[in-house]
Amino acid sequence: MHREQERRASHRGAGRRGAAGMVHGRAGAGRVVGMLVALRMLLMLFMLLMAAPAAGAEPAGVVDAVHKASAAYVEAYNSRDFAALAEQWTERAELVEGASRVEGRAAIVGSIRGWLERHPQARLAIEIGSVEVLAEPLARVRGVMRFTEREGAVPVVSRFESLRVLHAGTWRLTESVVAPSHAAALADLGWLVGTWRSDAGDAGTAELTVERGLGGSCLIARGSLRPKDGTVTDSLMLIHADRGSGAVRSWVFDSTGARGEGVVQSDGTTLHVTFVGVPSEDAAATATAWVQVITPQGADGLTIHAIERSIDGMPVADGAPLHYRRVP
Repeated sequence: MHREQERRASHRGAGRRGAAGMVHGRAGAGRVVGMLVALRMLLMLFMLLMAAPAAGAEPAGVVDAVHKASAAYVEAYNSRDFAALAEQWTERAELVEGASRVEGRAAIVGSIRGWLERHPQARLAIEIGSVEVLAEPLARVRGVMRFTEREGAVPVVSRFESLRVLHAGTWRLTESVVAPSHAAALADLGWLVGTWRSDAGDAGTAELTVERGLGGSCLIARGSLRPKDGTVTDSLMLIHADRGSGAVRSWVFDSTGARGEGVVQSDGTTLHVTFVGVPSEDAAATATAWVQVITPQGADGLTIHAIERSIDGMPVADGAPLHYRRVP
């Protein structure tokens, strides 16, 4: 629409210029008026340039306010003041960490609370690298976050880029994108490490052992499903974090010949692994897809549930959830 208006305005201007060419007196007056308008615009531009900050400089008051807001975030986080932490976010804020996205203030604070409940000694430190004022009420903040899981532990470092907006007198987070380091992405899944057992009732029993492998660069999960009558199915899962983005990926294989590849996402508490792959060798189908939901149940329990399953694009019923308990 704007381009069409500009085109019509251009045609009207051309018509006026043609008429002015035939009436020299009107053209001369137009030139005088045009020169005065141009001089006025140049004067206004000069005044704006004089009032604007130098290139690369940012208003000191905004930078100080953003630093104070960041310090208040760290204080709220480390003191477990979730009400104060909620005040740091706008109502419709978004938090993106690797391949995971959490939307909304309540969900973000709930995600942080869940993580801290699993890591009760965790501490946070933030180092701001730069503050860029994009507009009067909006600033882009870049820096690094250092998470220490417990006293004396080596901090896990992640880069972040956030947008803070001035709302009701407070510089609140409206978006934060965290690029976890390889170690940080896997550290967040550390609660899975251990041996787990499930009594599946009539379906038999299931066991799962998760350990760190390859010098801590991945998680290796070995499972077995032992039905009361039937063949035992063994499985192997690898979980690895992308070195560049921190996105967590998973590969799973089982003794029937089935395999899958997926992306691990988290809302801070529950893991969702979206898989695509191929079914067992004796199946007539050629493609399968499912979402594996892994939910912690306190410190010593978890539930694994396969949902949104399909074979060759056709939906099939969800699997029965398996409830595991940690083996001491």
